[in-house]
Formats: sequence, C-alpha cells, structure tokens
Amino acid sequence: MALIPVYCVIPAWQTLSMNSGLMSSSSLMAKSLVAKTVKPRILVVDDEPDNLDLLYRTFRRDFQVLRAASGKEALAILAEEGEVAIIISDQRMPEMKGTEFLSKTVPQFPDTVRIILTGFTDVEDLVEAINAGQVYRYITKPWDPDELKQVVQRAAETYELLKQRTDEMLQAHTQALLLSQISEIAEESATLEIALNPIAAAFAEAFKADHCILRLAADEQLTATLGTFGPLDLQAELDQTPLLARLMATKQVQVLTDTSVGNAGAASASHAGIAAQVLAPVLYREQVIAVLMLQWKTDQVFSEGQQEALRLAIRHLTLALLCLQS
Repeated sequence: MALIPVYCVIPAWQTLSMNSGLMSSSSLMAKSLVAKTVKPRILVVDDEPDNLDLLYRTFRRDFQVLRAASGKEALAILAEEGEVAIIISDQRMPEMKGTEFLSKTVPQFPDTVRIILTGFTDVEDLVEAINAGQVYRYITKPWDPDELKQVVQRAAETYELLKQRTDEMLQAHTQALLLSQISEIAEESATLEIALNPIAAAFAEAFKADHCILRLAADEQLTATLGTFGPLDLQAELDQTPLLARLMATKQVQVLTDTSVGNAGAASASHAGIAAQVLAPVLYREQVIAVLMLQWKTDQVFSEGQQEALRLAIRHLTLALLCLQS
C-alpha cells in the first residue's frame, strides 16, 4: 500500500519538532528527537580467543559488538566501520600493546571511550596512557563480569555526553559562520538580486541540504526574483509544492516528508528524488517578504539545537534583505 506524504505545520519561531525526515548529523544536522533506538557500538580487542568470546557474550545484549584479535586488525575494523562508542582492549598482545593501539585511535576518534584490560602491572604504560587521555579506565584480569558491565555502562554514558558536547560546539561554530556569511554577503553585494544566490548557497552548506531556493515575495505572492543552489532548476518546484499555500496562509514553517512515494501533490519533489524539504517564511511585520526552501535527497531530522539555529539564521536573513532593499 502506498504511503501518503506527511505534512507538518510548525509555528514559525517555535519548536520545530518532527517525526520523520529532517537533517542529518554533519554540521547542523543531528539525530531526531524520535530517532530509532540503536545499540551503541563497542569494539573488543584481545589476542586470546576465549577472552574475546567472553567479552562478546558479556555485551552482545546491550551493544553492537565488533571483535578483533590484534591492534592491527582493530585499526582495520575502525577504518572500515568508523567510530565506536567504546573500545575494550587487552594490554599484552603480540606486535602492539593495548596502550599503543589505543593511542593510534585518539586523533580520528577523540570521543571514543577506551578501557584497558591487563593481567600485569604495566604501571608506566598505564599511567602514561591515562594521563594522555587515551584510557578511561583499566580493569585487571580476571575481571568480574558485573563490575565490567557497570564500568562499560558508565563509559557509554560518558561517550554520549562527549558526543553531545562535540555536536553543540560544532553547531555553534556552524551557526556563527552562517550568520557571518549572511552579513558579509549583504555588505559586499551591490544589489539585492546579486546577494540571493550566495545566501542560498550559504544556507545549503550550513544545513547540508542538496538544494536551496531563496525567493522574494511581495503582497503575499512570490516574485520572479530568486537565488538558487544545487544542480537543478527548482523554481517550478517551489511554485508547485503544496506547502507553499499553507506557508502563505499560516506564515509558519512547513515540512514535507515521505515525498519519495507516488502522490500527485508530491510529484514535483519526488521526480528529483527528494526525501525531505522544509519551507520557511522570512517575515517582516507579519508579512512574508521571502520564502526559503531547503531540500534533501535523504531522510533528515532536526534536533532542538538546529531548530534554534534555523530560527536565528532566518531572523538574521530578514535584516540582511531589508538592508539590501533600502
């Protein structure tokens, strides 16, 4: 049975909560507030097969467990699979000590939480690794499964906090960059028309959108003046999207998801493979002076922080457009 596109109406400068579809986790994009429940990933590294199997069985219920029998193999797994929440590594392994292996993971995966298992008193190695921030905890062999589970659970919580902090810092940087770009474009552009394409490009880059239109409006109607970003001519799509009438009537942000399925109202987006789009009104004294449309070819979601970033950017855009019009 064909799905029907979901239309969401969101107050223009209030929370932009949505269930499916907007923004991914690079730059300003992040997880949905209703994101699918996914087990954290953990990498266990030990050259002894029995220990490796025991670690796997200990954590398989609560984590996606990756296994490696050496530091070299573990580095190859990370290169292919990407970041994991936690690494548990034996210290004494052939070719490469656990601390040496973990130190090699720090530059690319600074947020990953690292735990060392050791049956020896490698004090110097452990102290150096802990002081360098490469090791979160060390556990002596033989370990108590319940104690190790508690340590790993705390490590998972630590990882989530670190990722949240990193995402917030990245978001703040991207937001500041976008506001700066809008101001710079407005200052350097001789006319309003000249500024529209660079502004559309700046929004697309900040929100990692595949396409963007910034189109001016007057007397509650779209004008022919617009700026675009992306490989496609989206002017017709903005005219045809069913979200436009809703936006003009409510002056609220509009979100369309599930546009990949067949539906007459979504045909203009689906032919280009658009999975999600958002239309935001640029308001001045409760009048729509422009419409910003962002489109993505993959399902996306807004986090609360990115919602605020969009609100602030649109407000800044309002001032820039007014200055260019004067």
